[in-house]
Amino acid sequence: MNIQGLLHEQSIMIPLDASDKESCIRAMIDGLEKAGCIGDKAAYLDAVLKREQTGSTGIGFGVAIPHGKSAGVTKPGLAFAKLAKPLDWQSLDGNPVSIVFMIAVPEAAAGNEHLQILIALSRKLIDEQFRESLLSVTEPQQLTAILQNI
Repeated sequence: MNIQGLLHEQSIMIPLDASDKESCIRAMIDGLEKAGCIGDKAAYLDAVLKREQTGSTGIGFGVAIPHGKSAGVTKPGLAFAKLAKPLDWQSLDGNPVSIVFMIAVPEAAAGNEHLQILIALSRKLIDEQFRESLLSVTEPQQLTAILQNI
C-alpha cells in the first residue's frame, strides 16, 4: 500500500485550527478538493457525516480517521491534519483528537481500497513512537518522510 502516494501537499494541514469536528472535516474536504480528489464536495461531506453518525471514527490515542463512501470522490486520496488544539471527537477512549487522517475513495472502489488504507494506517497508529512522530511534524515534507515506511 502506497499511503504516501495518496497524499498531496494541498491536503496536508499543519497545523489546522478548527473549532469543532465538523469544521475540521470541512477543511480537510476542501484540501482534498484542491488536490483533485473530490468532484462533489457536498456529496462527500454528506457521506462522511453519515459515517460519523453511525459511530465515531475517533479510534483512540488522540487519532481520528473520518471517511465515507461517495460518488463525489474522483480518485483515491488521503488528507492529514495536525490540529492546533485537540478536539472532542467522541473517541472510543474518551480522549480528544490531535491527529486526523481522512480517507477519500470513489464509491465504486470503496470496498477493497478503503479497507487496505484503513488497515495500513491502523497498524502504524498502534505504535506510540509513530504517533509521537506525527505530533512532532511541522512541515509536509516531514510527514511524507514518516509515511514512506507504511
